[in-house]
Amino acid sequence: MSIDHTPSPTSQQPLLSIIIPAYNEEQRLPGSMEKILAWRQSVPYGVEIIIVENGSTDRTTEVAEGFARAHPAIRVIHSDKGKGAAVKAGVYEGAGAYLFICDSDLSMPIAEVEKFLPPQLQDYDVAIGSREAPGAHRFDEPGYRHLMGRVFNFIVRTLAVPGFHDTQAGFKMFKRETAREIFDYQTITGWTFDVEALYIALKRGKKVVEVPINWYFDEDSRVDPMKDTWRMFWDVITIRMNDRRGVYDVRPSAPNNHTEENHD
Repeated sequence: MSIDHTPSPTSQQPLLSIIIPAYNEEQRLPGSMEKILAWRQSVPYGVEIIIVENGSTDRTTEVAEGFARAHPAIRVIHSDKGKGAAVKAGVYEGAGAYLFICDSDLSMPIAEVEKFLPPQLQDYDVAIGSREAPGAHRFDEPGYRHLMGRVFNFIVRTLAVPGFHDTQAGFKMFKRETAREIFDYQTITGWTFDVEALYIALKRGKKVVEVPINWYFDEDSRVDPMKDTWRMFWDVITIRMNDRRGVYDVRPSAPNNHTEENHD
């Protein structure tokens, strides 16, 4: 399909950066990368792929670097451990006008990213993939996992980010300038980083929209239903405490790996 390149990136700037956090993903990464590369060949705009390895103990780095050697559009960077830390590192590396956070299991088919781009979607700062918004479809998800997700979403809506059906699907689009502004304030390095990012976005007056997606449950999910839900609950409490302490009011100094010209 044709894409309206508004705002139009320069000839050197890709329209889209796909940021993939990768921790111990030697098994899933090859299949996902092949699908992303095949899709990339079908679109008429520039796409770069940034794999962020964050403390893996398997062959993730070797696998990722093999793809990068074979495909100039792929870059591999490294971050501290934690999904939030990996995403933050990728945000500061991304050159695209739009930055798309993408789970390495590719439980949302990659072609669905087009739902997040002009002309299908415009006039937003952050767009979050939703498994619960009208028009979304879940496939093969066990009932206990769906219940766990709804309980956590209730906690998120009550304590931090009201009004959204689903904040935890691992597919989110940010306009580049917005992403860097938000992640300058980011403090959570684990799974709940995205709740904090949305909290900061809303606090700073950004327009956040939900995009219904098709989502396929992966049996190799890394989420521990009990331990991670409890940890994420305390992360939500931490977000509210951070706000009360003014953590999100005073902008930190820009990290060394991106320039001040991208900030207000």
